[in-house]
Amino acid sequence: MVKEKKISHKFIYFFGAFGGILFGYDIGVMTGALPFLQQDWGLQNAATIGLITSSIMLGAIFGGALAGQLSDRFGRRKMILASAIIFVIGSILSGIAPPNGDIFLIIVRVFLGLAVGAASALVPAYMSEMAPAKLRGRLSGINQTMIVSGMLLSYVVDFLLSGLPTTMAWRSMLAMAAVPAIILFLGVLKLPESPRFLIKNNKIGEARQVLSYIRPNKEAIETEIKEIQESSKQENQKVSWGALLNSKYRYLVIAGVGVAAFQQFQGANAIFYYIPLIVESATGQAASSALLWPIIQGIILVIGSLVFLVIADKFKRRTLLTLGGTVMGLSFIFPAIINSIVPDVNPMMIVVFLSIYVAFYSFTWAPLTWVIVGEIFPLLIRGRASGLASSFNWIGSFLVGLLFPIMTASMAQEAVFAIFGIICLLGVAFIRIRVPETRGRTLEEIEKIGEMKGLAKNNKTA
Repeated sequence: MVKEKKISHKFIYFFGAFGGILFGYDIGVMTGALPFLQQDWGLQNAATIGLITSSIMLGAIFGGALAGQLSDRFGRRKMILASAIIFVIGSILSGIAPPNGDIFLIIVRVFLGLAVGAASALVPAYMSEMAPAKLRGRLSGINQTMIVSGMLLSYVVDFLLSGLPTTMAWRSMLAMAAVPAIILFLGVLKLPESPRFLIKNNKIGEARQVLSYIRPNKEAIETEIKEIQESSKQENQKVSWGALLNSKYRYLVIAGVGVAAFQQFQGANAIFYYIPLIVESATGQAASSALLWPIIQGIILVIGSLVFLVIADKFKRRTLLTLGGTVMGLSFIFPAIINSIVPDVNPMMIVVFLSIYVAFYSFTWAPLTWVIVGEIFPLLIRGRASGLASSFNWIGSFLVGLLFPIMTASMAQEAVFAIFGIICLLGVAFIRIRVPETRGRTLEEIEKIGEMKGLAKNNKTA
């Protein structure tokens, strides 16, 4: 009998998280492609520009929820492979869109968004189920690093391709997403299935084999198999959507979903999608020649994600979110105040403040949102509650991408960002009032806090 070749745990973690690269690339690539697309097709309508940009998030709203349900039936690995195929097809179709085919491009990007949403749901799930408990927090940060690295990669590719003729430039930028998608597909072909999925489907022997790749000894493997079997019994209980409103869970559900929603409604993606157009509006410089700015924002994001890996478990979640949200809010509000006092201030002032915003966002709200969503929901409702939080996050991303060009067409950029700044400060208030501290607490302790808060609110209203 030929002994099965052992798969390196580093290979498993790298390609397990590689979907984040595609997620980030497809989110960021339109930043550089849009100015060339506008020039090529003569796009002037703000609503059309917003729809082309945000359509990928519309697909992601449904992609995350759909992939979560299908992965329970077919497995995490197979659904990541399916997502990679959709990435390849969607990227190529985007690159060959017919001239002035804005409707075609919107539809294709909604299709591509299914894969983006699937990656946002599948990658964290696969990584958390493969990783040992002591590494789960850090691996959440690695997933965020992969996402922002994908965004930076898209900005660099956009910059390198910007010297091509206008039509060829944006088409190449969008089609190039197929390259990392093919790499993902080939890598995932060699990945094992999640041991949790295998155990839930009574494939104990296969699960034991997979765990032997990533666990130090047989005793740890057998202990984990028993723990997964026990937790699977609870997960298999039937839970309705109505259970999320049960007083036992409502406090934590509102906290987790609220954090996920605020992360997007605070306006970060307005910067990531439209920074060349923001620079163009501020300076009069053509957006197609301002593609160095997205690279600067991408570098800030990557550095911030690495900073988070160092400080993730050294500071309270609420402290970091409060600090980040406050500085982010003031970074959006100050330009409007300064501009009203000094009308002839240097127009690049707003870009400097946006860079400060990105720096604090990168190591606070960007990674911590998903850490909190991963740990705040009780086990029995975790699947549905996490899906709801993800959907609200993508709804916020879609609306920001859609509405920002429409808002800037009718009011000054400084005023638009000031509105987002107020939302940032409202997010800080939400954190202080509605979100419990979760650092250093077990999942059972967090669940108990939610129950106590729910009972306290019931007693007040009684």
